[in-house]
Amino acid sequence: MPTVLRALGFRFFFFSGEGSEPPHIHIEHGDKVAKYWLNPVELAESEGFRSHELTKIRALVIEHRNLFLEKWHEHFGN
Repeated sequence: MPTVLRALGFRFFFFSGEGSEPPHIHIEHGDKVAKYWLNPVELAESEGFRSHELTKIRALVIEHRNLFLEKWHEHFGN
């Protein structure tokens, strides 16, 4: 479960067995979790986050999208 970024208390990471899915990033903060697709940036699922938190997370995903895609391709080799 490689961590790609920590920002504003959020942890952005991948699960190692998900390389067959389109590029995405998981986010956790405490017991709250979310998943965002990277092409285009879109919420895939969320549990526990409020809408204003998801807005903040989406902005962070957009800001760091190129990094997430680079790390995705490095990790999964595709």
